[in-house]
Amino acid sequence: MIYEDPVALFAVLPTNRAICGLDLGEKTIGVAVSDLRKSVATPIEVIRRTKFTEDAAKLLSILTERNIAAVILGLPLNMDGSEGPRAQSTRAFARNLVRLCDLPIGYWDERLSTVAAERALLEADTSRKRRKEVIDQVAAGFILQGVLDRLAYINGAGA
Repeated sequence: MIYEDPVALFAVLPTNRAICGLDLGEKTIGVAVSDLRKSVATPIEVIRRTKFTEDAAKLLSILTERNIAAVILGLPLNMDGSEGPRAQSTRAFARNLVRLCDLPIGYWDERLSTVAAERALLEADTSRKRRKEVIDQVAAGFILQGVLDRLAYINGAGA
């Protein structure tokens, strides 16, 4: 099932299972996962995109191997909050993915996540080559951490 509202998705999440965050790009998919307590996001991998069936197979392997409870897709909204072609592409990816797995899928506003990831990598004095290799998984980590922080706030840990 696809959830537009992350709060509704949070309500169906089991305890002690991780969630996965994805940063969908045209050429790559950045992947991050949470810890079992859903408090910390860790960037883990970049999937080089080929075609949907191959991309999905790699992703489903990760989801199964890590016993993931839900998937969060970064939704690339325009700065004015409207949806453009990239957001439509993300929604199409979600519709196709939900046919292949029974995990709940949600969206998270990813505006400026890549900028934040780039800034963090620059502050860590990461080489240009290495930044290019890991930027998408770090952006996925920022997307997922936003979700985790919101979840903590809703559950009263951050209130």
